[in-house]
Amino acid sequence: MAIDAPDDERGLQTGLGRLMDYDAELRLLNQALRLAYGIERHDRVLDVGCGTGQTTREAARMAVEGSVLGIDLSAVAIDRARELARAKGIRNVTFLRADAQAYPFPSERFDLVVSRFGTMFFRDPVAAFANVGRALRRAGRLAMMVWQGHEQNEWSVVIEDALGGSGDSPASEAPDPFSLAEPAKVDGILDAAGFTAVTFSDVQRLIFFGQDVGAALEWVRGFTSAQEALAGLGTASADRALGRLREALGAHAAGNGVWFDSRAWIVKAHRR
Repeated sequence: MAIDAPDDERGLQTGLGRLMDYDAELRLLNQALRLAYGIERHDRVLDVGCGTGQTTREAARMAVEGSVLGIDLSAVAIDRARELARAKGIRNVTFLRADAQAYPFPSERFDLVVSRFGTMFFRDPVAAFANVGRALRRAGRLAMMVWQGHEQNEWSVVIEDALGGSGDSPASEAPDPFSLAEPAKVDGILDAAGFTAVTFSDVQRLIFFGQDVGAALEWVRGFTSAQEALAGLGTASADRALGRLREALGAHAAGNGVWFDSRAWIVKAHRR
C-alpha cells in the first residue's frame, strides 16, 4: 500500500526515512475527518488542540473567504504551526497558545468547531465543551474525532501487552486517550454542555508508526503510557519488555512502514 505523506512530511524526511510526527501517524484518519467537516467558503472555524496546525491549515484552505483559529496548549507546537502557515502562504489562519477549556472566546464568533483528538483530555469535559459552545453561533456545529475504546484499537492492545500492562497495574498518571470512547457518555456530556443532535460515525483506518521497526520503537517509547510502564520495571524487565515490543512492531512491518489497525469516532453535534 503506497501512502502519500501529509503536507508537513514532504521535505522533512531524513535520509533514513525515520522522521516521525503525529500528522504522519494519523494521515489516513485525517483524510476521513477532513471529508466530514463540511466547511463552507465563508465559515469561521475554531480548531481545538490544533498541534502543529495541519488540520487548521486544511480548514483554512476550505474556508477561503472565512477564517480559522487554531488553539493549543503547547508553545512549541503553536510556534511550528505559525511557521508552517507562513511558509505555505496561508493568510486566513491564526494560532493561539491557550487552554480551550477556559479561554474567554468571543461569544458566538465561530460557525464550526473542529478537533482531531484534541478533546479527550479535558479535566472537566462538560465545562470545557460549554466554553467552546459559547464561542459558536446559535446552531453552530461541532465536528471532532476521538478514539474508540482500548480494545477496539490494535495499536493500544499490542503496546499494553508487550509492556506487561494488566488490570493489576497501578493507575496511570497519563491522560486517558479513551475518555470519550463511549457514545452514551459523550452524548450526556455534550447534552449537559448545551449541544444537541449528536451523531457518531465509525471510522476504521490503519495508522502509521514509522518507516521501519527502529523508527516505530522510538516513536512508541515517546508515549507517556510507555514511559510510565517502563519506569515501573527494573532494568532487566524493561529490556525484556522492549524486546517484546520490538518483536510486536516487527510483526506489523511491511515494505512501506509499520502499520496498526485503529478505530475512532467522528462525533458531530449542534449548539442548542
